[in-house]
Amino acid sequence: MTSRFTELVIDCRNPERLAAFWCAVLAFQVIAKRSDEVEIAYWRPTAEQVRQRQMPPSVIFKQVPEGKEIKNRLHLDVSPIDRSQGEEVERLFALGARNADIGQGKCSWEVPSGPEGNEFCLLRSLAPQAPGQR
Repeated sequence: MTSRFTELVIDCRNPERLAAFWCAVLAFQVIAKRSDEVEIAYWRPTAEQVRQRQMPPSVIFKQVPEGKEIKNRLHLDVSPIDRSQGEEVERLFALGARNADIGQGKCSWEVPSGPEGNEFCLLRSLAPQAPGQR
């Protein structure tokens, strides 16, 4: 038997604030909440479903006392599915993201950071395009 990747845990200072941000970014919902952590996903996993096949992991925001101090060793990559990359950048900034400079230079993706400074990558758009558009 194998193991399954079931949760991604992100340390943070304010779990509710980050859960709200990422729910808005990913169209997820809060599926569990405790005083020191909030779990979000777009589905409510059952043990039987997870045993049958690999399912997308939920994300848990776990409160810790220390803040972020250096570049992330792990980050999320997201791709807009119904708008351009530029339109998604504007939406993310309206939700509280900020531009991040991690020395990425000129690249085809954007590097914003969330409300607590954790960088993530906004990749190319996956939105359907009209014929002749790239």
